Amino acid sequence: MRIFRIAAILALFVLPAGSWAEISSADLPNTSKWYFHADFEEMRSTEAGQQLYGWLQDEVFDDIREDVGIDFDKEADFLTAFATDAGGLVVLIDGNISQKTQDKLLAMGAASGGLDKLESGGRTYYHVKGGGEKDLDIDIESFENGAFVSFAIKNKLLVTSSRESMQGLLADKGRVTGIRSGKGAMFVLSAERSLMQAGANTGNLGGGVDWDSNILRNTEHAAILIADKAGKIAVEVQLVTKEKEMADSLASIVRGLISLQVFNDDLDPEIASFLQNTSVDVNDNRLTVKVALDPDMVVAALD
Repeated sequence: MRIFRIAAILALFVLPAGSWAEISSADLPNTSKWYFHADFEEMRSTEAGQQLYGWLQDEVFDDIREDVGIDFDKEADFLTAFATDAGGLVVLIDGNISQKTQDKLLAMGAASGGLDKLESGGRTYYHVKGGGEKDLDIDIESFENGAFVSFAIKNKLLVTSSRESMQGLLADKGRVTGIRSGKGAMFVLSAERSLMQAGANTGNLGGGVDWDSNILRNTEHAAILIADKAGKIAVEVQLVTKEKEMADSLASIVRGLISLQVFNDDLDPEIASFLQNTSVDVNDNRLTVKVALDPDMVVAALD
């Protein structure tokens, strides 16, 4: 369905039972290949976040409302997505999922090629099949065999690409347990007033991924954090490279590119200003790039 497709698209930009403002490595499976988390509730309540949220309303939520008649804007507080080799793709939407929305999604699932009602541990879930005459555009590779959907956990919409992942989530009441630090922990950035978090274990994305980037080919972990900081949108990107020398080399390349652009007479003054305020630091094999932007500049760039 389109709502699930858009969630996965966001995840490529993204689980406890209760509501929470950010994630840590303890909230993700140790074998995660990538993750995404968006805090819509925080966006709606912060100065900088509201402008970013307004862009999402215009470019994403309105499309969902137009296509399937569901007011995603009013019902979703958090969205989390991650993928593992064994469990496939998991998308969790946390919020006030109305009965009307549940009924509409199930009706659309039935129209898409078939809908099987299943049960695990006394909790109901559904297998939404694709391929029918009224196929609802489940075109993500992970959902090529349909999707498993459940509303059994209060205030949550659970969507998985595998039966086993759905059964595990239902058994654990929507909780996912990882490890907070140390070997095997997912690399996660966090901050107060976090709006979006995303990252990838680039060494665990599988042989089918052909990186068209020398930077990513020499990186083990990558993460990005977008947060509201004093009315500005703070962006932090961290890359953990295979060797310290690579981190130093990448830092030199980034600084060089910034310097070249800053002195470009054709460059917009606002962009030149934010480049000048971009910091590039290296700590052992970790490269960190930080910048704080005016929200309107971010929205203009997205447009």
